[in-house]
This record gives sequence, C-alpha cells and structure tokens, in this order.
Amino acid sequence: MIINKPNLLPHAKSLRKKSTDAEHRLWFRLRAHRLKGFKFKRQVPIGPYIADFICIQKKLIIELDGGQHLTNKIYDTTRTDFLNSSGYQVLRFWNDDVLLKTGDVLESIVRCLEAL
Repeated sequence: MIINKPNLLPHAKSLRKKSTDAEHRLWFRLRAHRLKGFKFKRQVPIGPYIADFICIQKKLIIELDGGQHLTNKIYDTTRTDFLNSSGYQVLRFWNDDVLLKTGDVLESIVRCLEAL
C-alpha cells in the first residue's frame, strides 16, 4: 500500500527533473518495461519517504546511494525498516556501481525480481 504525505508529491516531481547520472542511467534501463517486462516507477512517495525506483507488482524498491549516505546510516536504516515493515524489499546500490557495473546491478535486480 502506498501512503504519501500531500507535500511529498511536488518534491518527488522535482526530484524526477534533477536525476543524478546514476539515476538517469538506471531509469533508462528500467523504464517502459525494458527490464524483463517489469513495470517500474521513479521517485514515488511512500509514507514519509520517497523511493528512488519501485516495482509495485513485486513490492521491490531500488535505492541508489551516493557519498552522503556514508554519514546518514541511521536515517537509511530507519527508512529501510519502515519500507520493509510496509511490505517492500529494498535493494541498495552505490551510484558508482550503477555507473561502472551497470550489467551487474541489473543482474542483481533481475535475480531479486524473479525470487519475489
């Protein structure tokens, strides 16, 4: 179930316009059912958070982490716990891995989708 705060939707829309290089690269491969026919959305509000990418059908959230996440471990853990308790599985990838090892990231996502 997706529950969102009304004020998060404008912020989510603005994030879609300001994608990082890693988000842009992954979105190109996830959008339009390009990854094994699965439908993904990006920057989707869920509760008090905004998920980077989500496959609602499989209840899978994909999060991309940059350097700022090294200092936000408690926040990220709290966020992941909330999303897990809402019935979602969360996969996290470093931006550098998406940019430099795109194929490996996509294989990990597919394995998870097929297992769910």
